[in-house]
Amino acid sequence: MRKNHITLGIALATGMSFVLSGCTVESTDAVKARKLNLTNAVQTAVIPIQNVLLYPSPLQDHAPQFDKIHNSDYLPAFKVGMQLHDEQIDAIINNPSLANFDNTIVAMEASGQELNQVSRIFFGLLGLNSDDEMQKIQAQITPELTRHTDNIYLNQALFSRIETVYKKQSLLTPEQQRLTAIYYNKFVRAGAKLSIDEQARVRIINAALANKTAEYSQNVLKSFENDAIMVSDIAQLDGLSVDDIAALKRAATSAGKTGYMITLVNTTRQPILSQLTNRELRQQIWHASANRAIDVNGPLAIEIAKLRAEKATLLGYQTWAAYAVADQMAQKPAAVFEILDSLVPKAIAKAELESQDIQQEITKQQRVMQGTSFKLQPWDWAFYAEKVRQQKFDLDESQLKPYFEFNRVLNDGLFYAMHKLYGIEFKPRPDLPVWNDDVKAFEVFDKDASSIGLFYLDPYARPGKNGGAWMDEFVTQSGLLGNRPVVYNALNIPKPSVGSPTLMTFDEVTTMFHEFGHAVHGLFSKVEYPSVAGTATARDFVEFPSQFNEDWDINPVVISHYAKHYQTGEPIPKPLLDKVLKSHKFNQGHDTTEYLAAALLDLEWHSISVDTPIENVSDFEHKVLAKHGIDYATVPARYKTSYFSHSFSGGYSAGYYAYLWTEVLAADAFSYMDSNGGLSLENGNKFREAILSKGNSQDLMQDYINYTGKQPNIDNLLIRRGLND
Repeated sequence: MRKNHITLGIALATGMSFVLSGCTVESTDAVKARKLNLTNAVQTAVIPIQNVLLYPSPLQDHAPQFDKIHNSDYLPAFKVGMQLHDEQIDAIINNPSLANFDNTIVAMEASGQELNQVSRIFFGLLGLNSDDEMQKIQAQITPELTRHTDNIYLNQALFSRIETVYKKQSLLTPEQQRLTAIYYNKFVRAGAKLSIDEQARVRIINAALANKTAEYSQNVLKSFENDAIMVSDIAQLDGLSVDDIAALKRAATSAGKTGYMITLVNTTRQPILSQLTNRELRQQIWHASANRAIDVNGPLAIEIAKLRAEKATLLGYQTWAAYAVADQMAQKPAAVFEILDSLVPKAIAKAELESQDIQQEITKQQRVMQGTSFKLQPWDWAFYAEKVRQQKFDLDESQLKPYFEFNRVLNDGLFYAMHKLYGIEFKPRPDLPVWNDDVKAFEVFDKDASSIGLFYLDPYARPGKNGGAWMDEFVTQSGLLGNRPVVYNALNIPKPSVGSPTLMTFDEVTTMFHEFGHAVHGLFSKVEYPSVAGTATARDFVEFPSQFNEDWDINPVVISHYAKHYQTGEPIPKPLLDKVLKSHKFNQGHDTTEYLAAALLDLEWHSISVDTPIENVSDFEHKVLAKHGIDYATVPARYKTSYFSHSFSGGYSAGYYAYLWTEVLAADAFSYMDSNGGLSLENGNKFREAILSKGNSQDLMQDYINYTGKQPNIDNLLIRRGLND
């Protein structure tokens, strides 16, 4: 996979499954009438303390009051939120009326609003602005939230009411049927049908997993600081620009150190390796990356995988992978292994061809320098691949960056494309408080000038912020609750020195477009119930809109509109633009191989049994990857076990394959739109209506078929990745 994208939320941050609704808002008359019908099930709560996190925000769309939130607010708000939620659940259980959709399922949707609000804000900011105090709060509150969730999903009286509605779902509308089935399946998958003793064991496992996944996550975050590489001699940084070197100097100074500090990004491959001429330093950086947190997270990963295996067995599944995939589009691990394994030979063959070109370049370079040639190693790939790319396409990344200035890419690229496709407009909202001075807030308006919701963009990397890029929500769209969406994108672009422009790599441009694909999925949601709104879909569907949105960054109309020199305003020269477009598929053998290795590693970790003997994490990695013919030393997995946050703490356990699964959908759908007129309001409206507005309110594959008129196939994926040669 070309990017690291992750969609974070409460469930992803804690490793738990929450079914909580959005924040309370002032409703329309129709919504008020519906709420009045729920008063027997969910009584209006009296909040015992004054706490900004427990009350609806007075800001537009109930955007959080970031300027009034303090760390000391979180624990009291969590405790009161859980207490109020317990009271609301008790009211549903004790309702004397026969269970029906309104007094049980809808009442569940309307419950827990206070807890949901504090959870979304805390876990959102934990990934955006974490500090030691917030990590301590996470460690303290995670077990309590786990117990709270277990008390709901293992409550037999509550499950009985849900089962009653489920058995009579034929009387409901299609969206109501889907929501009811989702609730029923969540309870069953949580263990509602297990014996008392089995449920007790599930509770113990859930508590252990909550603690261990939180610890794993914190270890990864600490590794960004602990495994930083310090350089004292500026000569070792040959190949970096003056601005890049200055940024490393600032990083060291901020950390109270002298010299130059190279911090790691969260993937095995480090972008800085493509620039550094010093091979020993490249090797040092790569080893620091590939072996980070191994001593602490290696044993934790084994424990987490075995606890999940035990829980899956209790719930009647052969493996955790079988459990995790059962409610996804793939349904069975065998279907996932089949598509991954079918691509391995194509990816390896392409990577081998690429490695031959790189080895030839190494030999040529060493001959010119009168040095001894060496065999290509992982820390050499990016550096010499860049030289091969320059020769093949006469293209240098340093030539491109002046044409990708951040504000122009955002306004004249991304926002322009979204206006052309969907008719939407973006108005800056500097009056809204933000969690960091670099964050930009926007109000999004529809083509009829009505307000859709709010969008925040957090562009820069900083201490205390998770690596990678992601989208999440502070408020989820809901017709039932009258909520409009409040969503955000987080990126990790290096921040330039004061007064300097932010010049982006093309990879960072693509990431920006990708993450906004998630954002429009949340913004365009138009469903009744929050549990099926926006991005609350299967993992192997949720990356479809985001990957679909990526390709607009290379659309000729779009790229010619935003790719302009930051100093002169001159458009990118056509010969240079042609090189960008031609080089788009370069190095895809490497990128696909490293992604497939990570996806297979994730699935294999979650295909073990409790009794599988694993003493050494590295040995396990080599063994399972060799089984699939992808233990390719020159191209290691995109993530290794000790920092594979998607798999061990980020909600994608046995689900990292989803990026490829959904890329099949994205490539096929984009090809369909391109063949039917491409970038147009008519095409955007069709995609918005068929895919982006529906959330999880109906069958996801049917949504896709409603859009394209057919089942997807893999052909366009192979073309997109250049693997069809």
